[in-house]
Amino acid sequence: MTGLRLDAPRSGWAIAADVVVVGSGVAGLTAALRCAASGRKTVIVTKARLDAGSTRWAQGGIAAALGEGDTPGQHLDDTLVAGAGLCDEEAVRALVTEGPDAVRRLIGAGARFDTSAETGEIALTREGGHHRRRIAHAGGDATGAEISRALVAAVRDAGIGTVENALVLDLLKDADGHAAGVSLHVMGEGRHDGVGAVHAPAVVLATGGMGQVFSATTNPPVSTGDGVALALRAGAEVSDLEFVQFHPTVLYLGPGSEGQQPLVSEAVRGEGAHLVDADGERFMAGQHELAELAPRDIVAKGIMRRMRERDADCMYLDARHFGARMWRERFPTILAACRAHGIDPVTEPVPVAPAAHYASGGVRTDLAGRTTVPGLYACGEVACTGVHGANRLASNSLLEGLVFAERIAADIARTPARVPVPADPADPAGTRTVPLPPAEARCAVQRTMTAGAGVLRSAESLTRAAAELAELAPDEAGDAAGKPAEPGVETWEAANLHLVAGVLVAAALRRAETRGCHWREDHPERDDESWRRHLVVALRPTAEGSALVVRTTGSTAFPPVTGGGTR
Repeated sequence: MTGLRLDAPRSGWAIAADVVVVGSGVAGLTAALRCAASGRKTVIVTKARLDAGSTRWAQGGIAAALGEGDTPGQHLDDTLVAGAGLCDEEAVRALVTEGPDAVRRLIGAGARFDTSAETGEIALTREGGHHRRRIAHAGGDATGAEISRALVAAVRDAGIGTVENALVLDLLKDADGHAAGVSLHVMGEGRHDGVGAVHAPAVVLATGGMGQVFSATTNPPVSTGDGVALALRAGAEVSDLEFVQFHPTVLYLGPGSEGQQPLVSEAVRGEGAHLVDADGERFMAGQHELAELAPRDIVAKGIMRRMRERDADCMYLDARHFGARMWRERFPTILAACRAHGIDPVTEPVPVAPAAHYASGGVRTDLAGRTTVPGLYACGEVACTGVHGANRLASNSLLEGLVFAERIAADIARTPARVPVPADPADPAGTRTVPLPPAEARCAVQRTMTAGAGVLRSAESLTRAAAELAELAPDEAGDAAGKPAEPGVETWEAANLHLVAGVLVAAALRRAETRGCHWREDHPERDDESWRRHLVVALRPTAEGSALVVRTTGSTAFPPVTGGGTR
């Protein structure tokens, strides 16, 4: 146990449940539905509205071996190649073998995927790293929105309790150190407002990503690494956080663009769009057998190299040959986003550049979604199951959330309900508060991370980033200027971003090689002998406060998760 928590007022209200699920994307909603179906009283806590999680932003689709001639084995092979030698093969095998039936159950829950006009079967497309057409999509390029719609409707039909517009703060533990619920802050007035708690012996983190740690990202504003930060303060281990996937084709809005940026789905390339430079020359052909459909890390590096060679701020995606009808019917969301920014992809190439997109690492779990803290589970982007390795294969994320959420619910269902061991309410497990940075530290963290730990990294840039983050760290007296920061949503988010940024930089500094989406300019080659293994990071208390402890696994296999689950 770390004995650390955010500085926050005492809880003014509480809810009791058997399971609390934090997050309302595909992972969180699926876990909640399955737990409730098994008879466990379940409560969902979500940071915005129930339908506003990261899932709704997913454009391309969900990958599964559903097509004629495709097999889970072929899907496994493509996933292992994309993961650059760091995937947990057992986890990938679970994903690809259970994936097709999980998608069919999603359809049974009401999700409507696009179908072929000729056969009536699910229409499948290709994306980067896939050797077969196995990406199911909905609404052309609105797959996430359709999945979110179907699952939200199912949750409401099931009458599952929800707390919306709530920022989760910290894990609650009983006297045995077992999960006992979460503290949270409801932003606004309603049935619950201010700081409260949901008491439950099983806690499922499904909080999504941490893309807001960078200045420009495809992630929504709520993606501030809250789940990873909570898990670290609770004593859980995280892994592979250095592997942040930068999506190759994000709509370029000009120098200095910050915040959530419009995504141009990989499915556009899957349907035949070409990457070109300002002269119209294709540059991915010859760099990889799949050219524009190479795994994302390879395409992102190809774009960055060409930008350097041409001293350019962006490259271009040329899909003028699609014609107006295909753009309207297959990619209506992307077409609208481009036109909203003054670009018409029907008649001109689309300017694109890489931006932070997906965290392949996260809270370390086993195949049942159990973390290293008893009673605490994690699934979806916040988790590190070992499926993605050093680089996520396109459209495996929705599938991972679906499959591992079901696995978590199954583990909770077969575990006898636990009666929490009472803790001293005046001194919960000897915790102490973490000093909060000022709200403006958020922008400073983002600028530091973009400059020092973005697509291109080096010992010099990462060392500089580590020093700048250290300067931003508040001490017991307050922030770096000696001004105490007031507890609140902005300072809590800034604290979470600062913590996960520190983990990312520490791991990226330690990994002295280039692998997957971790690109070290000073170590440009992959080094299997020294680095075909994982970095595991934990937050541990010290006399001065706390410190990150980084260790290296002996092989690609994760150590067993001991003490996890609800047992």
